[in-house]
Amino acid sequence: MKKFLMGVAIVALSAGIAQAKNIGISMSLFDDNFLTVLRHNMQDYAKTLDGVAVQAEDAQGDISRQQSQIENFLASGVDGVIVMLVDADSGPAISAAAARAGVPLVFVNMAPTGVDNLPKNQAWVGSDEVQAGTLQAQEICRRLGGKGEAVVLMGQLGTTGQRGRTKAVHDVLATDECKGIKVLDEQTGNWMRTPGMDIMTNWITSGLKPDAVIANNDEMALGAIQALKSAGVPMKDVVIGGVDATRDALLAIQNGDLDVTVFQNARDQGRGALDIVLKLADGQSVGQKNYVPFELVTSDNLKDYLARN
Repeated sequence: MKKFLMGVAIVALSAGIAQAKNIGISMSLFDDNFLTVLRHNMQDYAKTLDGVAVQAEDAQGDISRQQSQIENFLASGVDGVIVMLVDADSGPAISAAAARAGVPLVFVNMAPTGVDNLPKNQAWVGSDEVQAGTLQAQEICRRLGGKGEAVVLMGQLGTTGQRGRTKAVHDVLATDECKGIKVLDEQTGNWMRTPGMDIMTNWITSGLKPDAVIANNDEMALGAIQALKSAGVPMKDVVIGGVDATRDALLAIQNGDLDVTVFQNARDQGRGALDIVLKLADGQSVGQKNYVPFELVTSDNLKDYLARN
């Protein structure tokens, strides 16, 4: 049964953890707003724990580079490893390497392929990507009244976020309430603002006039907004949705540009991952799949999320 971790519960995991631990962190990419917040939360939290040192490395979106980072961590004798994967399918090889070395491993945010079959001293902390796409698409459908045309900006292909969020969007749009919404096109913007802007510009140039832009994350949604504004399209004419509830996205909602986002709790994911890898390093038992819920954000509850950032 899924174990949902709330903030208080995650922090409570740290109770009883023996300290003096060195933890290696391999991030898929430093140059990403959400992942930067996630990384900083792990680093800042580590500073509050006596004797815990973390070393974060940037895989720069390269699977081979990330695998080399993991191998270096394992060879250096770290007490545990936390990985934000470049690609879900690279997870099993990293899992196997850590298992051979006998070093605890925690996947954070992106679930690896085969997450249900992780070894005993490994775990995953993250959120249900299908939930994010479902919340986003349902709200966009409601705002469109179940009718209209949409385009979809996908994250990097092969990532669990892209797969789960995109699948959820299509599932929602197939329901009776939303089947009047037609997807004109979908392309990958690799989670980044500039590609999102470029793709939206190309759609506009080709004559597409969508009623909604459904983006797998906020950065691509913000890029689409830039393109729409440059083309003179009034923001009130297009419903735009993202995921993550980054600071920039929240300000875009405040300004009336972005309509909906979905809060992904980087604080609880980051703290939870560090707590769990330290527990595993001490030989304690933890749940292998640890869920942090997504939360819908619109102008109605915006102030609650601005206060967190």
